[in-house]
Amino acid sequence: MIKRWYALAAAALVTAAVALYVVGRSTAAEPVNLTTTGSRYTATVFIADPAPGRVTVEIKVSRGDADTVALSAVMAAMGHSTPEISAAMREPGRFVAVGELFPMSGVWELSIRLDGPAGEEQLAVKTLITE
Repeated sequence: MIKRWYALAAAALVTAAVALYVVGRSTAAEPVNLTTTGSRYTATVFIADPAPGRVTVEIKVSRGDADTVALSAVMAAMGHSTPEISAAMREPGRFVAVGELFPMSGVWELSIRLDGPAGEEQLAVKTLITE
């Protein structure tokens, strides 16, 4: 009788652990991969871990020859905005920015300021940031 109780308790613990793992994995934020096009540039933004706090954002410029890229974010519904973060050029057309763009969960508009021989242009994409 005691062995059966231990077996049931072990089975219940394993079931609970699997359920927590599945729920935790399903609520994790999916990577953000968004493309936006303006009159001078086309940029794709990739955020592997879109969560509040410090993030790494990769920007690929597929149209236009950008020399500099900077990012900032606005949450219009709450009246929040973040200071601009400069992106470092890793190779021509590929930039990486690291910093705190999203201090809280919610819908954010990410502004991408690009500058190069074609001139300056600001592009924007909206994304949902979750914890």
